[in-house]
Amino acid sequence: MPPLPTAHLRPPGARLTMFTLVHLNTPPPESLKSQVLQMVVDYFSDISPVSLTPSNPLYQLYQYVIGYEMHLYLQAMDSTLNGRAQLLLALDDADPSQVLGFALYLPAQDDPEACTLAYMAVRANQRRRGIARALLQQMVAQYPHAELACVASKVSTFEAMGFQVLAAQGPQVLMNTRSQRSDGLVAVQDLAPIFHSTEVQQIHAYLVKQHGKRAMSDAEKQRDRLLDQMAQHAQALVRERLTVH
Repeated sequence: MPPLPTAHLRPPGARLTMFTLVHLNTPPPESLKSQVLQMVVDYFSDISPVSLTPSNPLYQLYQYVIGYEMHLYLQAMDSTLNGRAQLLLALDDADPSQVLGFALYLPAQDDPEACTLAYMAVRANQRRRGIARALLQQMVAQYPHAELACVASKVSTFEAMGFQVLAAQGPQVLMNTRSQRSDGLVAVQDLAPIFHSTEVQQIHAYLVKQHGKRAMSDAEKQRDRLLDQMAQHAQALVRERLTVH
């Protein structure tokens, strides 16, 4: 697990934040993996394309799904398949057992310069200290033709990191370091088997029992309205950006 050069951040506060980026193409140790999975669940609303809030009864179900999806990505890193996920971790220099942030990305199978960012998160108390920027810079240094999808409200953040708007993609905006997408194939997890799994069905049954069928039906309608609204925002932003540029 060779460390990459240490990044030194000097925030306005008194404490000096220092971290080391570590690149992995095999599954992380269990202690680090558990922290990554916990961050995925904790920051579900920030990183999921279905950014439900805790007030929606479906929140717990989607939390489980994204956590399991991430588990499958990390598990598949142990395979010999081309295009398996790679992981960048930002570890606290003061305590390298602590994960401050991560980026999980998928190399294109037939384009050595291309990759897609699947998920990235930074601990809430470590944000605005350059960790996300450092993670992305390292990813792009390895794969200069990088792609990601984000909600409309985060587009300006990624534009400041060198990405440009390409198109709307459902509730998200597709962004890339170049003006066109790569033709390379990316091994994205199929979520259908997760949603049809016994575990998810059990969670759904529990939520129906807890909240009632009417509340769950309302929750699904609320989710659909949210996704429609996000898609409209994404389309509007793309029109604005492509008109300007």
